[in-house]
Amino acid sequence: MQFGLGGIMKLLDLTQPTSVLTPPWPTYPPLTTTFIKRLAEHRVNGQFITASNHLGTHLDGPLHFVSGGKDIASLPLERLYGDGVIVDLSDELGEYDIYTPKHVTDRVKVREGDILIINTGFHRHAWYEREPDETAYFIKHPGPTREFAEWALKMKLRWIGVDCGSADHPMNTVLRKLRPDLAEEAEKKLGKPLDKIFPNKDYQIMHTLLFPHDIVHAENLGGDIEKLSNKRTTIGCFPWKFQGGESAFCRIVAFVEK
Repeated sequence: MQFGLGGIMKLLDLTQPTSVLTPPWPTYPPLTTTFIKRLAEHRVNGQFITASNHLGTHLDGPLHFVSGGKDIASLPLERLYGDGVIVDLSDELGEYDIYTPKHVTDRVKVREGDILIINTGFHRHAWYEREPDETAYFIKHPGPTREFAEWALKMKLRWIGVDCGSADHPMNTVLRKLRPDLAEEAEKKLGKPLDKIFPNKDYQIMHTLLFPHDIVHAENLGGDIEKLSNKRTTIGCFPWKFQGGESAFCRIVAFVEK
């Protein structure tokens, strides 16, 4: 594909496929689809779908966590498209691990105003991937603490993308109460009480600290993410123009020079 003044670009899709098999984030309803018209009777196929906004690759908008925050339609394309880096931490992170700004900056140079996509390696546990494991994907993936959220704010990142169920550590979400057995397992792995690592004031810190500043994130990335390990490129996130939407399905694309 050709862009601009003769530049040849390759498009890499960083989006999960979406279907009725796509599991939603725990506690959210799944996607359902029904044919409401069929070719034999109506000469056209037509479908009706119901779903939460929090399954498959989706962009969380500020309104998801901020009263009066911006909806999806109010996020300008100029903020959702631009320079960024895809950092691959998959060889260093395991179940329940915590990543820090240093994990990222040791591998890529992050500039103020960048888009940052984090490959934790847990996309391999997505429902359509080579090692599907819904529990590991949503409840055992790595995540950050307040240190990372404060760094993201200082760097004025445009948005953040992750290849797992949440930009927050799963033990810093309602999943900690939903699966106390796994909370105990995580505490043993991390070697500290979870209340010390994730105090109440830091609950879902990647949402609560950053969304008031319009630093949002996309979750459940996948697709060609492994083809861009520790690379700088141009990245775009394209949700539908959803007025009143707190979140929305989206397509995430990396524009790579051939």
